[in-house]
Amino acid sequence: MAIEVRIPTILRTYTDGQKAVEGNGDTLSELFADLETRHAGIQARIVDNGELRRFVNVYLNDEDVRFLEGINTKLADGDNVTILPAVAGGMA
Repeated sequence: MAIEVRIPTILRTYTDGQKAVEGNGDTLSELFADLETRHAGIQARIVDNGELRRFVNVYLNDEDVRFLEGINTKLADGDNVTILPAVAGGMA
């Protein structure tokens, strides 16, 4: 099962500069573990203590996984996963 994972600029050091990589897994948790086997260090930047990091947003086919099943969200062949760092800021 092939899942396309879009990688934000800040994490591309783990993917040799690639904007998108492919991974496998029945859930997001399995997908991130699979990515870790080829892109060492990336999983720790996304997951902390078995949960998504607070300042990392993950979307499955444009839907925020926090409103689905989080890291246990089920995946299907051909799905697209987008990882985005949360953005903060504004005018003071």
